[in-house]
Amino acid sequence: MNKMSKPSEEIKSAIEEILDQIENKKDFLVIVEGKKDRAALEELGFSNIITLNKPLYEIVEKINAKRVLVLTDLDKEGKQLYAKLKKDLNKLSIVVDDRLRNLLFKTELRQIEGLTGYLKKFEFD
Repeated sequence: MNKMSKPSEEIKSAIEEILDQIENKKDFLVIVEGKKDRAALEELGFSNIITLNKPLYEIVEKINAKRVLVLTDLDKEGKQLYAKLKKDLNKLSIVVDDRLRNLLFKTELRQIEGLTGYLKKFEFD
């Protein structure tokens, strides 16, 4: 594989943690912004995915999980959606697991739809 530059130890460590989180949370309910985000997560093995295609309150009201992942994009709009969803879910005593999302902020990735391609760049020998 052709690599531009060798990833730093910090990035390598973050990627390994991200892969670990993905492996351990495939059964979680995941909330994403769009179809491309859903497709990227399905490629990684997630199957319980909700796409934000209705008003947020309608989506939140239908959730019957105790813990969820909110993987909105890591840009300004995605951060705003995340904050609103987390607040609304917490009101219903639904825990939002932030670990994977926080790890993604350690990378240059900002769109969830690019996650699979991004991780493929770091396939370690």
